[in-house]
Amino acid sequence: QVQLLESGGGLVQAGGSLRLSCATSGSIFAIIAMGWYRQSPGKQREMVAGIRSSGSTNYAESVKGRFTVSRDNAKDTVYLQMNSMQPEDTGVYYCWLQGSEGDVLYDFWGQGTQVTVSS
Repeated sequence: QVQLLESGGGLVQAGGSLRLSCATSGSIFAIIAMGWYRQSPGKQREMVAGIRSSGSTNYAESVKGRFTVSRDNAKDTVYLQMNSMQPEDTGVYYCWLQGSEGDVLYDFWGQGTQVTVSS
């Protein structure tokens, strides 16, 4: 069973920066992609940024140019560097991992870490 442990959330002023980390434990044959989702108050959970095993990345339009997702393959750890943060970035950020064993895909989620941006 894979477990994801997020860290790095907290309170930051608008214009500030935070860096989230997500460490994995357990084993899975192949990691397809990792990334971050967030759930803001009153909204559905949305994808923020993802990185595939190839290294290709994708971002929500609202964070492009401000957030950067990266991954340390040796540690199976994914990071989210958040710069120029805005109050609308407030929410619970969830680490996500998609892996495979044979032809079966699995999705794993972390417990979430709160990020609050004050104006």
